[in-house]
Amino acid sequence: MARSTSGSRPGTFVAALTAVALAVVGWFAYQAAASPDRPRAAAPAESPSGTGEADETDLGEKDEPGGEDPGAEPVLPADSGEGARIVYSLTQQRVWLVDAAEDGLGEEILRTYPVHPSTVLPEPGEYAVTSTAEQITGSDGVPVEHVVVFASVDGVVIGFSASLDGSLPDPDSTERTGGIRQSREDGAAMWELAGAGFPVVVVP
Repeated sequence: MARSTSGSRPGTFVAALTAVALAVVGWFAYQAAASPDRPRAAAPAESPSGTGEADETDLGEKDEPGGEDPGAEPVLPADSGEGARIVYSLTQQRVWLVDAAEDGLGEEILRTYPVHPSTVLPEPGEYAVTSTAEQITGSDGVPVEHVVVFASVDGVVIGFSASLDGSLPDPDSTERTGGIRQSREDGAAMWELAGAGFPVVVVP
């Protein structure tokens, strides 16, 4: 008598269902991986040199507002006269030494530098050097050199000078003094340029 095979059908059916289930799971996994909504890691920006490293020019420094070079030399104030002269800005507390250009056309800035004003200030306007002194005692009692005097305000002499000990005027002092202090190097440069009668222009 032939042996019955009906007992093997349940196992075959279960195996078939398992295979179908695995296929369905695999299909959904594939769809999830291929979905356009899945975020992708951004590729690193390539530098202009092609090395893949960030270039320092991409750090945004060149896009800062203003666009001014902090190391640029201060501009000679407008309406400060023409030709060889000393220009003194009260608000900037800065001096420009200006001379005629060597070719006789226009002018050139020989030097610009900060100064330290005293308690009495001159009014904006055009002046001329009235006297010079190689070395004296300043109105604040400090020995100074390369003195270039150009004005007087209510009996207080106003002029540029350099202290021998490097001291500066006290802006909080109640004493009325008119010494405009500069470094010894700057004072020597002014001394070489400006003699009696040399123009001095004071701007606000």
